[in-house]
Amino acid sequence: MRSTISRTPVAVAVTAAGALALTACGSSGSEAGRSAGGKGGEVVLRVPDPGNSGFLAKGKKDGSLDRALEAVHARVVWTGSAGPFAPAAQALNADQLDVAQGSITSAITALAQKPGFKLFAQLEPDQAGEGILVKNGSPIKEVKDLIGKKVAVSQGGTSEYLLLKALEKNNIPADQVQRVYLRADQTSGVFNSGQVDAWATWGTFSIPAIANTGAHFLVDGKAVGSDNYAVWAARSGFAEQHPEVLKAFYGYLHENGAKEKADPAAYLNVFTDAGPTAVSPAEQQVAVEFGKQRAVDSPITEADIARFGVVAAFYAEQGVTKSKVDVKPYLIDINSFGGAASGAASGVASGEASGAAK
Repeated sequence: MRSTISRTPVAVAVTAAGALALTACGSSGSEAGRSAGGKGGEVVLRVPDPGNSGFLAKGKKDGSLDRALEAVHARVVWTGSAGPFAPAAQALNADQLDVAQGSITSAITALAQKPGFKLFAQLEPDQAGEGILVKNGSPIKEVKDLIGKKVAVSQGGTSEYLLLKALEKNNIPADQVQRVYLRADQTSGVFNSGQVDAWATWGTFSIPAIANTGAHFLVDGKAVGSDNYAVWAARSGFAEQHPEVLKAFYGYLHENGAKEKADPAAYLNVFTDAGPTAVSPAEQQVAVEFGKQRAVDSPITEADIARFGVVAAFYAEQGVTKSKVDVKPYLIDINSFGGAASGAASGVASGEASGAAK
């Protein structure tokens, strides 16, 4: 869930259509993630296509990710499209994808259903690029003005979390604000036409809204006290079978995430500066501002685990999940991965949940 821009429509709900879209664009389940799938017995790592911006887009264009994986006899296959985590979680569960990025909020929602993945890396919450948008000139000036209004959210993920956090912080009962559940990629027109009064969203959608449609944040992630980490998930079976590949992939994420943070402008419009996937000059200005504030992909620490638990408890309290989801069995200590795992983040070493599952 980076603050780079992708306009490829992806379903927010966990649907078969989302999984099928990923399958149609990628390699077959019998090939990917198995040593027999590539040239000379190499392992295939299926990764959502990164689109036109970000360090993974650059890695696709210049081949640097494949070169990084060569050392562990692996190669990448780009499949489907990067987007909200819910459809990716289903694709992971169905052995149609090997890694994907999403929010801890969406991951918790997915773990409450059918957990077939584990989390191996995190980025601290995006306090600048996510929040609740309103149009410039809106009579909504503070959170309490949302009472009786319609707010567009994606169910169970970042959007709903941000709204609920804002309401809790301002002592507003959740039922006093109408949540309008929409797919994130279909919300822009509804918001721009005034059919909803506000829109809780993240960088992929907030950047063009702020740059192009006269919108601004009523509150951002920092203002609501967001614990909404971005996380990287790996299919449980892949993590168990190919720890060396996952560790190499993580190393690439960490190194190149730091490069993008240092110079966000260099990672925009990687393939083209024209057409529907291009980031306009106005959008670039906002994207660079948010990009400089983004975190870098890092291992999951005990402090992070505690904050994941806070999110899980909040979702249970708010009725988003039926009970508090225990995230610990589904975490990988990437620093110890492939050797002796340690602490609560040793999901693979513990042998928990390899077959039952943003």
